[in-house]
Amino acid sequence: MMTGKFKAAAALLLALLASGCATQKKPYDYAEFKAARPASILVLPPVNSSSEVIAPYGMLSQATLPLAESGYYVIPVSLAAETFKQNGLDNAPDIHELPVQKLRQIFGADAALYINVTNYGTAYQVVKSETVVSADAKLIDLRSGKMLWQGSATASSAEQQQNSSGGLIGILVSAVVNQIISTSTDASYKMAGLTSARLLRAGGQNGLLYGPRSPKYQKD
Repeated sequence: MMTGKFKAAAALLLALLASGCATQKKPYDYAEFKAARPASILVLPPVNSSSEVIAPYGMLSQATLPLAESGYYVIPVSLAAETFKQNGLDNAPDIHELPVQKLRQIFGADAALYINVTNYGTAYQVVKSETVVSADAKLIDLRSGKMLWQGSATASSAEQQQNSSGGLIGILVSAVVNQIISTSTDASYKMAGLTSARLLRAGGQNGLLYGPRSPKYQKD
């Protein structure tokens, strides 16, 4: 017969195993994506949920490359921006509210990419200065209105920083200098490029599938 202590230990072990399983990422359900088989993508102007005004431009300018490398034809962002402007639309939230049928009619794309920039910029945090860019995205079929995929990604300068030496004063000075350099050179733009690649390049866990222009198409 199991003792009280043994029962308690067994219950604790089961709880730990259950919590470990719960934190694992579930495989993304690509059924709608594979059925739709989009070949062309319209990237809409990103919605900005960060405090930086330039955030949408930093993300939008670097969204085309990973999508094209993944095998999709991407509607030129400059052409899309001019088309929206000519129709009196220059506000990203308003553009995101447009009917998918209208976007399909105007641009002829199979799907539209909706991006939301949630974090963008450099922050001074007492003993370090960190540049972080985070974004969410979802791919919507313009023919049916169904969501084909959604994901999120983030990139931080802290991933590349080494521990500073020279004591507390040296660390504080280094943090201030790093923030000044990061702000003046827009280090966020570089981080936005890394975030875009992580978010929109096919092949990653629960990421986008490869498009028809890729040799890896329908092999994942």
